[in-house]
Amino acid sequence: MTFKQEIARRRTFGIISHPDAGKTTLTEKLLLFGGAIQEAGAVKSNKIKKGATSDFMEIERQRGISVATSVLAFLYKNHKINILDTPGHKDFAEDTFRTLTAVDSVIVVIDVAKGVEEQTEKLVEVCRMRNIPMIVFINKLDREGRDAFDLLDEVEQKLGLTVTPLSFPIGMGYDFKGIYNLYEKNINLFSGSSKKKLEETISFDDVSNPELEKLIGPSSAQTLRDNLELVEGVYPAFDRQAYLQGHLQPVFFGSALNNFGVRELLDCFVQIAPPPRPKMAEERLVEPSETQMTGFVFKIHANMDPKHRDRLAFVKIVSGTFERNKPYLHVRLNKQLKFSSPNAFFAEKKEVVDQSFPGDIVGLHDTGNFKIGDTLTEGEVLHYKGIPSFSPEHFRYINNADPMKAKQLAKGIDQLMDEGVAQLFTLELNGRMVIGTVGALQYEVIQYRLEHEYGAKCTYEPFPVHRACWVEPEDPKSPEYQEFLRVKQKFLATDKRGQLVFLADSAFSLQMTRDKYPGVKLHFTSEFE
Repeated sequence: MTFKQEIARRRTFGIISHPDAGKTTLTEKLLLFGGAIQEAGAVKSNKIKKGATSDFMEIERQRGISVATSVLAFLYKNHKINILDTPGHKDFAEDTFRTLTAVDSVIVVIDVAKGVEEQTEKLVEVCRMRNIPMIVFINKLDREGRDAFDLLDEVEQKLGLTVTPLSFPIGMGYDFKGIYNLYEKNINLFSGSSKKKLEETISFDDVSNPELEKLIGPSSAQTLRDNLELVEGVYPAFDRQAYLQGHLQPVFFGSALNNFGVRELLDCFVQIAPPPRPKMAEERLVEPSETQMTGFVFKIHANMDPKHRDRLAFVKIVSGTFERNKPYLHVRLNKQLKFSSPNAFFAEKKEVVDQSFPGDIVGLHDTGNFKIGDTLTEGEVLHYKGIPSFSPEHFRYINNADPMKAKQLAKGIDQLMDEGVAQLFTLELNGRMVIGTVGALQYEVIQYRLEHEYGAKCTYEPFPVHRACWVEPEDPKSPEYQEFLRVKQKFLATDKRGQLVFLADSAFSLQMTRDKYPGVKLHFTSEFE
C-alpha cells in the first residue's frame, strides 16, 4: 500500500460525554465489531463483571469510571481505526482537553433520559473552537427517555450545533421496535425475548410500502412515517463538506449496551469521517502527506505495567512515517533519540510496531525525557501548540506519611506529575510541596497510585488558595517586578518546569495584585503568547 493510501485509510477519533452516558460501553462495542475483542464486559452499578477493556487502572475498576484516556486500535472494512476513550468525569477534564489535540474527529455520546449535561457542553465547546467534525450518538434507547425531537432541539440549543438525523428510533423503552436508517435506507428490528438478539437488517427504501405495517405494526408504522416527514421538512440534508468543516453534525440513535445501532454508526463513520488532518505548529502548518516525520506527545502514562515501572509517552504522528530504531530529534532537549520497541495499542495488549503512519498513536518507552507537548521530528525545529496546563481549582499540601519511603514518594510524585494528573508547586518561602488539581477526586487517585504503584504513603492538609497564575513580567529587572517578588514572597511558588507561579488566596487579592502591578502579567494557563 502506498504512503498516501495508508493515510487515507486512517481514522483517529475521540469519544466524549458526561460520565455514565455509555462512552466506555460504546468503545467496547466498536472493538467487538472490529473483531478486536471476543466478549464485552458489562459495567454495571460500579461492580465490574468482566472489567471494561479500556479501563485498566485498578481504581477505575473499583469506581466504574474512566480516569485516564485509553488508546485502542482495530481494523474495520480495510480502515485502521484509532479510538481515544476519554474520561467523562469533570475532575479529569484536563486529560480530555489534551486528548482532543490528538484527534481528527469526535463522537459525542448523549444519554436519552438525561439529555445534554454540563460536562458535554464544556467538551463540545472545545471541539467547536477547533472546528473538529462531530457525530452525535444518542444512547440507551432501550430505556424510557425523552422524545427524539425534544432531544435534537436540546442538542442544537445547548451545544450550539446544527444537527441532521441519519437514523431515527421506532418507539423507545418498552415500545422500542428498532431504528430506521436514513443514511442506508433500511430498518433494523430490535427483538428477542431479552431484547439482546438483533434481527437481520431489512432494506426498506420506501416507507409508504404497506409491508411496513407487517413489520412494526400499524400505529408504529404511521408514527414513523410522520416522524420521517418531519425530519425531512425540518433538518438540512446531510452534506459531508459541512460536516468536515464542523458546521453540520449527523445524529445516530441506538443502545450501546445491547449492541444496537452501533454498526450503523461505524459504517457511516468510516465513510464520512476525515482521514488525518493538517496540524498547526508555531512555525507553520504541517500536512500529513509530508515525507518528514513529525509528532507530538499528548499524554504520558506511568506504570502501564506495575511490575516494570515503565512510563509510556503517547505520541500522535502528524506527518511522515515513524520507523522503529530510526533516530529522531527531540526538539526541546535538542538531542537525537531512537526507539527500539515503539508500541501500538490493542486494549490491554501492546505490540511492537515497525512503522506507523499519520493519524496513528505510538507509545514510546520513556525514562524521563518526555513532557506533555514535546515534539519529535527528523531534524526540523517545530513546536505544536495548544497543550497547556490549566490553572488548578483545588490545592493541598502533600506530606510524607512514611519517612523510610521518602525516595519512593519523590519518584512517584515526579512521575505522576509528568503524566499531567495534577500539578506540583514548590513554595519559594519554605520549599513545601503543594499539589493543585482540577478536581478533588484526583487526590484519591494520586494517594492510591502512590501506595499501590510506588509503595509510598502520603497525607494531605488544606492549603487555602483561590487560583494559581503563571507570572510574566514585562521587564524582569524593573523595580516594580522586584517589589512584587518581595511583597508577594509567601504566595510565590515554582511549577515543575521552573516557571514562577503566583498563588492568590482570594479573587479580591488577585484583582488587587493586578491593579497594583500592571507590569506583571498573570495567566490562567501555562502557555501564553
